[in-house]
Amino acid sequence: MKAIAFLGVLASKARGFAPGPHEGQHPSNRDFQCSERGASARRAAAQQRRHACGATGQSPLALLSCNPKNAVAIISLLGLASCMVGPDYARPKLAVPVGYKEAAGWIPAMPADGVPKGQWWIAFGDTDLDRLEPLVSVNNATVRADYYAYEESVEVVQEIRGGLFPTVGLTGSATRAAQGGGSSGTGSAGSVDGGSGSFSTGPRTSGTFEGSVDWTPDIWGKVRRQVEGDVDAAQASAADLANATLSAQATLASDYVDLRASDAAIALYQETVAADQRSLQITVNQANAGVAAPSDVLTARTQLEGAQAQLINAGEARAQYEHAIAVLVGHAPAELTIPSGPQMAAVPQPPPGVPSVLLERRPDIAAAERSMAEANAQVGVAVGAYYPDLSLSALGGYSADPIGGLFDVSNSLWSLGADVSDDLFEGGVRSSTVAAAQFSYDESVQTYRQTVLSAFQDVENDLSDLRILGEQAQVEAQAVADAQRAVQIALNEYQAGTEAYTTVVTAQLTLLGDQETQLAVQQDRLLASVSLFEDLGGGFTAADLPSADTIQAKLPFAP
Repeated sequence: MKAIAFLGVLASKARGFAPGPHEGQHPSNRDFQCSERGASARRAAAQQRRHACGATGQSPLALLSCNPKNAVAIISLLGLASCMVGPDYARPKLAVPVGYKEAAGWIPAMPADGVPKGQWWIAFGDTDLDRLEPLVSVNNATVRADYYAYEESVEVVQEIRGGLFPTVGLTGSATRAAQGGGSSGTGSAGSVDGGSGSFSTGPRTSGTFEGSVDWTPDIWGKVRRQVEGDVDAAQASAADLANATLSAQATLASDYVDLRASDAAIALYQETVAADQRSLQITVNQANAGVAAPSDVLTARTQLEGAQAQLINAGEARAQYEHAIAVLVGHAPAELTIPSGPQMAAVPQPPPGVPSVLLERRPDIAAAERSMAEANAQVGVAVGAYYPDLSLSALGGYSADPIGGLFDVSNSLWSLGADVSDDLFEGGVRSSTVAAAQFSYDESVQTYRQTVLSAFQDVENDLSDLRILGEQAQVEAQAVADAQRAVQIALNEYQAGTEAYTTVVTAQLTLLGDQETQLAVQQDRLLASVSLFEDLGGGFTAADLPSADTIQAKLPFAP
């Protein structure tokens, strides 16, 4: 009971004491927080002692032994009066700009306000993409691996929480034994053989039946800080899952954009091959009429063969994008075939909002913030090593020899025990552990800050890409139109005999280059749009993360 009295002295001083820097605690650590219910809990415990068993002035041992319910009550009150050492978490404040630099005068072409939450891809208006995207969250192996990682982190919380509760055991045994080597048909159960002087007993059966309770109260909140950190880690894992899902969805959308760009390139090269075949026929006719040199025929044929080679190469790229999409949706490449289709014409541009909103919309920012909270909780776990551990134990049951009267009152037994332990000298291990935990937290703060800054950069890049590429698309469209007119004029002049065939070849190559650039610009605009959806969080909000209550819902009662 001296141990319990010693613990009471420590608890009464808890509000005013925490290890200072000279005792190994990092200077930035805050004092631990005690429960508001501590004083009322101690008053309730005193009243319980006065009235228990109808007597006053009893010792704690007598109080516990006279009624097992008193033991449960006092143990519960110990938990209510306990404290949590270490700093409480508060998200660091960051300097956030009031707006995006590249969003000045931003007028979204297709506002995404009406897009269902999480289904950002439907803004592209492509039925094949709408069919493929939902398969990512169901079949993608990387996403499923992150899901199981989250489930594992939840079970870790349940495992650590178990340390808040007593361990209850039940044992029973029976032993049958005899002593001595002599035996006699007429002897009694215990007799002395006069001839040999040996003592012998007949077989006897003894037995025990005992129940035990062992508990280490979380007086200083070491376990609760660890639970707090593990809950934060589980929430970070949930954010990682959301980020992996969004990343896989964005990768699928990007591959689909590239696939349709390959389809558009194939269609362009098919048109080019057809045009080059017509040009070749014209040169053959001109040569047969004696108005064109044989070298013009060879030049036209060479140009046709080059276009055919480009057509074949475009088909190779398309196949690779189709294979990549199959793997993203959890299928073997042989199991998925996507019919050819035109390049998407619409380039959706979701409104970026303000930078402060981005902090709640990006899953990677949410993961970094939850990891920061976890690191903060680990500081409390490290500080908890400065304080002693209290262990309580109780045992009760029966023991009898012989076993026949095992459950008689006279054969009952019980014991109560308490143990307090602490390290008086450990060579600075605890102070170094606390300092390391604090530096780990400081590191996580900088990681969080860098994640936020990178997120702002990503959005700014997307906005500038969409703006610049949009301007380029307008100029390129005019260049293609002019190049088409130039090709027609060159062919007419060649047929009239006023221009060499090299003029036709130059005009055709210029047209093909402008058309390829036009397709590439449209492809880049679509990819920038996908990137903007991803960098804005794709409909995710920090409120989507499971709460601490949800993560700990498997236990039927709170500690």
